[in-house]
Amino acid sequence: MKYEALYRTGVEILQRAGVEEALLDARLLLEEVCGTDRNTLLAHGDQEVTRQQKECYENFISLRSRHVPLQHIIGYQDFMGLRFKVSPAVLIPRQDTETLVEEVMRYLHDGMHILDVGTGSGCILLSLLRYSNDCVGVGCDLSGEALAVARENASLLGMEAEFVQSDLLEKINGKFEIIVSNPPYIRSGDIQGLMEEVRDHDPLMALDGGEDGLYFYRKMIAQSGEHLYPGGMLFLEIGYDQAREVAEYMEQAGYRDVKQCKDLTGLDRVVYGRFPG
Repeated sequence: MKYEALYRTGVEILQRAGVEEALLDARLLLEEVCGTDRNTLLAHGDQEVTRQQKECYENFISLRSRHVPLQHIIGYQDFMGLRFKVSPAVLIPRQDTETLVEEVMRYLHDGMHILDVGTGSGCILLSLLRYSNDCVGVGCDLSGEALAVARENASLLGMEAEFVQSDLLEKINGKFEIIVSNPPYIRSGDIQGLMEEVRDHDPLMALDGGEDGLYFYRKMIAQSGEHLYPGGMLFLEIGYDQAREVAEYMEQAGYRDVKQCKDLTGLDRVVYGRFPG
């Protein structure tokens, strides 16, 4: 079967299944199977694919048509120019979260100590360590399965970090210049309305932020001060409508210079401030 014809078949199946990015996903899955790039479809669409490639592609398309996330099928997601292994045990890294990393980097200096709370795949912590010098990183997560993924990502990237199983900051020792987190912030009542790819495949514990979506912010902000050096900073990713409440929680806990940052779509994405100690 020819390359382009197989691609068109994949597109049709995904479109019938209601997959929003059918054209893109069909192409990316075919490139993954054949080891090709986007130019192949444009310039070499008449090349033949092997039977093994065809069968593998058809299997991938079948999974995607059942709304299994693309990243779970191919096993990785690119984030901040790095490749991270993912699994159903971790939240798939999203482009929105790059805004959080980029904002931290504006204040990150060489040699700082960084704590990433709810580290998941480790994408936030390992990105910050990769793009700085001599920083020391600790990532914590309640999920042992998530920590196994984070440790593997550190190994694959040739980086060193400490990973601790902890309910937020409960088992964290020591102090840090930077604490960063992308906590669960979806309201419990909104979970069922999420896309199938998120609702049925991302870990619930990485999504559910309690009745008002703010449970983990209140708890983390209350715990964070004792783990920050004087002048240390707390950075939190937020839902688009949570900036005001989270900023108020931080100010009530004694944080100063509390600021908000928008993502590339213009939505509030990060709240951060400095703890005077």
